[in-house]
Amino acid sequence: MNDQPNLPVLFSQIQISTRVAALAGEISSMSDLPNLALPILIGGFVFAADLLRALDECGLSLPVEFLRLSRYGDARVALREPRIVMGPGEHVRGQHVLIIDGVLDRGHTLDAARRNVLETGARVVTTAVVIDKRRSGARLSADFAAFTDVPHFVVGYGMDDAGRLRSLPYIAAVEQA
Repeated sequence: MNDQPNLPVLFSQIQISTRVAALAGEISSMSDLPNLALPILIGGFVFAADLLRALDECGLSLPVEFLRLSRYGDARVALREPRIVMGPGEHVRGQHVLIIDGVLDRGHTLDAARRNVLETGARVVTTAVVIDKRRSGARLSADFAAFTDVPHFVVGYGMDDAGRLRSLPYIAAVEQA
């Protein structure tokens, strides 16, 4: 049964894979290379898998640990300040950590993750996201973003609407932000 929604596609599978490969090239060309990847669950897992494989193709194979933060629950609007549900271990101490996430909207989640990783002892933190909305007043911007200036609430490619539509192989708009 095909329950694919009729939503406007913002970025196709081909556009996404092209940008992920380009980001991997940029990251693997850094003078100070990351040596540990920390994807943020759940929204960043699809992008993280693709980016990590692309980085490996560029000769940068990273060990992977995971972070999990809670902020949205089943809502489109944040319910609270981000809460670390599963944080980094002591293995981040002294490392150059690449934090990977899906969407940077106002930066609360990525900022909380970044601060937590630095407080745990990481030497450097670099951030990579699928979409950096680049909203005015955001707490930070990503070091690397596949797409920027997207005003929509998005789904697909690991990102969801109350748990739905995460498995779409493309990124679609649900509504104007």
